[in-house]
Amino acid sequence: MSRSSSHSTDSKRYYDWLFHAYQDLLAAKTLIEDNRLYEPTVFHCQQAIEKSLKAYMLYKTHRLFDGHNLTWLCKQAAMLDSGFTKWIGKSTLLNRFYIETRYPADIPTEIDRSLAEDILAATEEMTDFVCDTIKFDFNSYHKRTKK
Repeated sequence: MSRSSSHSTDSKRYYDWLFHAYQDLLAAKTLIEDNRLYEPTVFHCQQAIEKSLKAYMLYKTHRLFDGHNLTWLCKQAAMLDSGFTKWIGKSTLLNRFYIETRYPADIPTEIDRSLAEDILAATEEMTDFVCDTIKFDFNSYHKRTKK
């Protein structure tokens, strides 16, 4: 099944994807400090990993990948670099937090500080791995402006 993106407005610059991934990581680091915000914390972690994986695959294959399933995205990245296999388990866990953390559910998700910290640490590790691989520096990045 091909999952290349058909969104013509999505950036084809992998640095743009990493910039947005890093913003999600920074948001998660800020939100985790409030014990009422663990759900948005892990949602931003899910987003950071999704965007990091898409950035990496865009960097390696020069094509955009569509979808939000982190396990599928992580397996695609692992086919390009086996270093990604260590995050497949976390990606499966984080898939649960894409929808469930944003909408009310009959069976609420249980996220405590320990789980949020564990997910945040894995997110930071993977995002840093991608940034190091691609040689991306958040502080040096310049957003493209309209001409």
